Amino acid sequence: MTTTATTTTAWSTDPYTLALRAGRGPLFLRRADGHRLRLEVERWCRHPDAADRTVLDRCVGTVLDVGCGPGRMVTALARQARPALGIDTAWAAVRHTRDHGGLALHASVFDALPDEGRWDSLLLMDGNVGIGGDPPALLRRLGQLAAPGGLLLVETAGAELDERFDAWLDDDRGGTSPAFPWARVGPRALCGHAESAGWQPVAHWRAGARPFLALRHG
Repeated sequence: MTTTATTTTAWSTDPYTLALRAGRGPLFLRRADGHRLRLEVERWCRHPDAADRTVLDRCVGTVLDVGCGPGRMVTALARQARPALGIDTAWAAVRHTRDHGGLALHASVFDALPDEGRWDSLLLMDGNVGIGGDPPALLRRLGQLAAPGGLLLVETAGAELDERFDAWLDDDRGGTSPAFPWARVGPRALCGHAESAGWQPVAHWRAGARPFLALRHG
């Protein structure tokens, strides 16, 4: 997971950093209406599970993992000697990825990035289609990063949602992050946003309770 608020956070006490260091939560995505979503820190910090492997098996060529978090996807690809780069705005996530053998860059997807327009596969795992709180803008940016005919693999919300809101991270022990814009998008809404940004849905599947979409650019 990545947010746009992390660059101003005191890393020694930021709840996301502490959760990654510990390899466990609790860690919640909370919003102003009181709704909160428990984040799966333990799963993010382990090796890819069976659902993750359905995504890894679909990756082709060079892979850019947007909001790579602690880097389980990038490091799994590195172990297979497949070219992959993770980007994340959280230094803790970048360090964790590098420490476990993956290549990661401390950057936002909206920054200038290496090999723009030449990435064969792009990943948005763990709800990261919510990055920036504006899915159409994010999908347009990913179109700039993708190679012609590039593949985008997205883990969507489990329900048919299309909502945008301000949120923050909360460890349920008094630790919170600054607020940041976020979104949650289900498969149907994502297909609509994607087509307007130049992406065409080519496959959808579920692995356990987790839904995924594959889209191709151009």
